[in-house]
Amino acid sequence: MSIGNSPEDERPFEDDPQEARLSVGRALKQARIAAGLTVDDVSSATRVRIAIVHAIEADDFAPCGGDVYARGHIRTLAKAVHLDPAPLLDQYAADHGGGRPAPTPAAPLFEAERIRPERRGPNWTAAMVAAIVAVVGFVGFTALKGGDDGGTTQVADGTTPATSESPTPKSDKSPKDPKPTPSDSAIAAAPQDKVTVQISAADGKSWILAKDHNGRTLFDGLLKQGDSKTFQDSDKINLVLGDAGAIQLYVNGKKIDDDWQPGAVERLTYTKGDPQVG
Repeated sequence: MSIGNSPEDERPFEDDPQEARLSVGRALKQARIAAGLTVDDVSSATRVRIAIVHAIEADDFAPCGGDVYARGHIRTLAKAVHLDPAPLLDQYAADHGGGRPAPTPAAPLFEAERIRPERRGPNWTAAMVAAIVAVVGFVGFTALKGGDDGGTTQVADGTTPATSESPTPKSDKSPKDPKPTPSDSAIAAAPQDKVTVQISAADGKSWILAKDHNGRTLFDGLLKQGDSKTFQDSDKINLVLGDAGAIQLYVNGKKIDDDWQPGAVERLTYTKGDPQVG
């Protein structure tokens, strides 16, 4: 006996057929480890639950739910760890009795080979587009229908289009007089117990200041050509004309014919008795 060696080390090597032949589960496990994969990796790749993968690698096929499912799982796991599934299926059949089962005509039975549809939420984008199209269509239809009804109602009510109501311009209308004069009715309506002064900018614009007998300002501003102003007071009207030559003046219904020069500034005061009417 050699020193330092145990009796077991000196036993002659004998080939043990049970040791030489790996079980189905152990063969799958060693191939998985050699491929650098974890049980989680294999489960994710094959859709076989982690508990079933652990059971198969331990040669426990009861959780598979029968031979048909067990063979399906073996085939799927073998492909995932790069093994040929045929020898493993033959070995499974030899270990568990019976030959290969007859092919099942049904749809895929193996949980590993089921294609699990991805659950998706409602397609809100498509729903929103459809809603917008419906609303736009409804609004357009309503507007079109409302326009047609409006035209029908207008005819039924006897109303006429706006264009027909517009007055026709008179061809015999004379052009505007550049030198406006007070109407006869305005002159005749001048009260006798008040002083009435009408100022018209006939020949150009002029600054005007008008005050009553109390000194209160009635008007202070620019009178543009063609504009006119009328002032009344119980006693008198004080005027300042910035350009008297551009002004046409009526006092108590009578035209003042003073020959004022263009650009002349005139300070005037008129009472209810000036000038004498008639």
